[in-house]
Amino acid sequence: MENPAITDYAIHPLIAQRWSPRAFDNKPVETEKLAQLFESARWTSSCFNDQPWTFIVATKDDTVNYQKLLDCLVPANVVWAQVAPVLGLVIAQKNFKHNGKPNAWAEYDAGQAAATLVLQATALDLVAHQMGGFDAAKAIAAFNIPETAKPVAAIAIGYAGEPSNLPTDLQERETASRSRHPLSSFVFTGEWGNSASFV
Repeated sequence: MENPAITDYAIHPLIAQRWSPRAFDNKPVETEKLAQLFESARWTSSCFNDQPWTFIVATKDDTVNYQKLLDCLVPANVVWAQVAPVLGLVIAQKNFKHNGKPNAWAEYDAGQAAATLVLQATALDLVAHQMGGFDAAKAIAAFNIPETAKPVAAIAIGYAGEPSNLPTDLQERETASRSRHPLSSFVFTGEWGNSASFV
């Protein structure tokens, strides 16, 4: 299933096609495609080129680590994410590598890496759903994540599945129209709240 954005202005089709479905097919993701996803994340821009992201990933054929990742998700996400053939965690390194000082932009940069990965997934006819609904403390314990790193999101990756395979309440959300706030509500000029003239 596709659910492209209905935009007010023309944007790149890759961005319009990107969305976060809950319906996954259980078809495995090819290892070459997985490598391409993380290669794309690797080339994301970052403050001081520090590249403060780490990904912990498990595929369904790695049953132990896949289950550990699944156990970190909140129950509402487990309902649908357990079908996805790939689960992962997006982690930000708290300190700069070059001087050990706190990196105030680490989470921002890790988010950029995840966004780049998701766009690459779209280009490869994959889908990805990022989640805030996970237990960071459980993830830290399960994967021995050091204090110098912070899990910031979980992610499910795979091929799109059929919405009819979801519970009824999720089917409705899956097929609902997509919407976004208007540009005028967040693109300002001069001062806060003053919409830019071009929007």
